[in-house]
Amino acid sequence: MKVFGIAGRSGMGKTTLLERLIPALRERGLRVSLIKHSHKDIEVDRPGKDSFRLREAGCQEVLLLGRSRWALMHELRGDAEPELDYLLSRIQACDLVLVEGFKGGDFPKLEVWREAAGQPALWPEWPGIVAMAGDAQASPGSPPCLPLEDLQALVDLVLRHAQPCSTQS
Repeated sequence: MKVFGIAGRSGMGKTTLLERLIPALRERGLRVSLIKHSHKDIEVDRPGKDSFRLREAGCQEVLLLGRSRWALMHELRGDAEPELDYLLSRIQACDLVLVEGFKGGDFPKLEVWREAAGQPALWPEWPGIVAMAGDAQASPGSPPCLPLEDLQALVDLVLRHAQPCSTQS
């Protein structure tokens, strides 16, 4: 299992790029999983459903199984957010885990950056950025900058730089 990150500030187009990258990686025969980190409070379940009610009653974890998918919800209940290595150890075996977020993690990342958004790039302040994708030109000493439209070059970059997970499931 290998890991590669997609980083960038909010509104830069990370999810839009992932929507294009994932099918292209699958076309190359890869099993792809994703870990998305959000600084917002997320709610996977809905109020009124049995699983929601039982989770609210105090369950540490609730595994919900349906005909076409299952989801494991784990309540932090004030505990610290788990480290990326712990989350990677929970992912079932696959070829590549894409990570959106965890900007400070020391693993290879592609930064999505658009100058028009008016926000500074994460590079060089954040570790692991091996390239940028967006509308900027690479400057001396900066990582290469690929156009967001060049999907094959972006897929090649991901495959070339993805590193083995330190924690295997």
